[in-house]
Amino acid sequence: MTTFPSVSVVVPTRDRPELLRAAIRAILDQEHPGPIEVVVVHDQSDPDRSLEELSRPDRRVRVLRNERTPGLAGARNTGTLAAVGELVAFCDDDDEWLPGKLAAQVEALVAAPDAEFVSCGIRVSYDGHTVDRVLDRDRVALADLLRDRMTELHPSTFLIRATALRHGFGLVDEEIPGSYAEDYEFLLRAARSAPLVNLRTPYVLVRWHKRSYFAQRWDTISAALQWLLERYPEFAGQPAGEARVAGQIAFARAASGDRRGALHWARRTLRRNPREPRAYLALAVAGRVVRADAVLRTLHRRGRGI
Repeated sequence: MTTFPSVSVVVPTRDRPELLRAAIRAILDQEHPGPIEVVVVHDQSDPDRSLEELSRPDRRVRVLRNERTPGLAGARNTGTLAAVGELVAFCDDDDEWLPGKLAAQVEALVAAPDAEFVSCGIRVSYDGHTVDRVLDRDRVALADLLRDRMTELHPSTFLIRATALRHGFGLVDEEIPGSYAEDYEFLLRAARSAPLVNLRTPYVLVRWHKRSYFAQRWDTISAALQWLLERYPEFAGQPAGEARVAGQIAFARAASGDRRGALHWARRTLRRNPREPRAYLALAVAGRVVRADAVLRTLHRRGRGI
């Protein structure tokens, strides 16, 4: 008799009640034969116990309060530690799983006993535009992630063995300033443990909008990315990857009005990779040739970020 693994889906939330309910329903509608529980974690907001009424047979909704570090990292860890499933998935409260997502990922993970983590493509929605982002590869190694953030690997696509989270590469890091880039650090650490499995299908609708947690927090972004470079000395062996992160810091410093900091990080970027476009965008913003928000709007319409 075939048994299907139980799945716990951790959904951090803060003040997005309508989008949250849509996210929960999309999870509950997944065609997975095994049990599913949705663990909703309210971060810096009052828990909405009425969400538990959305529960169905073998589809339980639980509501918790984030008792750990405020922010996404603490909220995800609160849910992960409370989860009872053999597999743990993440979903942001403003995203939606598309039909077939969970079944395909569970099948891929069961078929790869050496793997601990599976992701998939995304469908990005921003300002009336929709763009599919899919990686053209089945496995992602640490070196791949050092060279490129691969924004297709979005937290709402993550499905992970619970044992890897509790006894392997570990929980989401709560020390990162403002929880910014906690998903990237998490991916790097997971890939250190074992290559990530990737499905070449956009199974998650990801909404980018101005209410995103980090829309204008440039100082936090800069501090978090500097923290990341210090934490991962492997970047030194990947000049293009180090230049990419340094270029993001340069852009953040320029967007925050710190011209001297922007010039410092732009120079560091160009020393590592003279072709890194983020350095030139940072210099353009620092020189007031273009506004940072205009750059971001243009990139987001193409399903990309800085």
